Amino acid sequence: MNEAERLTWYGAPELSGRARLTELMDGPCTYKEFRDCLRDLAKVNRMTRAHKLTMQWLAAVVREYTEPRPLHIVDIGCGGGDLLRSVEQWAAREQVTVRLTGIDVHTYAIRAAREFTDATSSIRWQVSDAHDFAANEPVDFVVSSQMAHHMRDEEIVQFLKWMERTAARGWLVNDLYRTRAAFVGFRMLAWAARWHRFVRNDGPVSIRRGFRPQDWQRYVELAGLAADSVRIEAHWPARICVGRVRLS
Repeated sequence: MNEAERLTWYGAPELSGRARLTELMDGPCTYKEFRDCLRDLAKVNRMTRAHKLTMQWLAAVVREYTEPRPLHIVDIGCGGGDLLRSVEQWAAREQVTVRLTGIDVHTYAIRAAREFTDATSSIRWQVSDAHDFAANEPVDFVVSSQMAHHMRDEEIVQFLKWMERTAARGWLVNDLYRTRAAFVGFRMLAWAARWHRFVRNDGPVSIRRGFRPQDWQRYVELAGLAADSVRIEAHWPARICVGRVRLS
């Protein structure tokens, strides 16, 4: 982080646009470093209840689902797979028949997801870019958790178009809300918890690369989607959800 970027956080009363910063996870590293980082990220997700909003959204939309076949949910940028494992446990409790597919472009992520997942699980893990993913069966819902901030603006617009084409019933992006309080608070928490050095570095960077509602309003417009068809909501702590549902 250079001096100008540092002053944006500590000297300016308002935050500017998304930062163009790189994360250690996006660079060269060993499998062990990547896996250990994902393991600590799962702890972060549990502590901050990162998946709660996605689970609530799924629970609400599934109530309206009436197809006789299993519900196919695809997680793009699945990382270590903790979101889909939570979905699988929820579906078992609620007696919802699902097919779950986790997609990540990073080979290490899929390797770790398989390592972290019990052998009895039916989740399918696949190394692929979203645009190269060829589903062998209809996709009902696409979810994405804390992946969009890794993308450039133009990639996000293309991702919205892809989800709109691919998800027959709806899609949800759950990502980071860009605030100074989240930046400072996460740095303090990460150091106190002694999380992996990637997490300590990349968490604040991710927040700098996060979003405000107006960012998503612009992406939705550029993707050619009707503004009133997409819901953009900010949630505590430092989360922003963007979703669309079409059940009929």
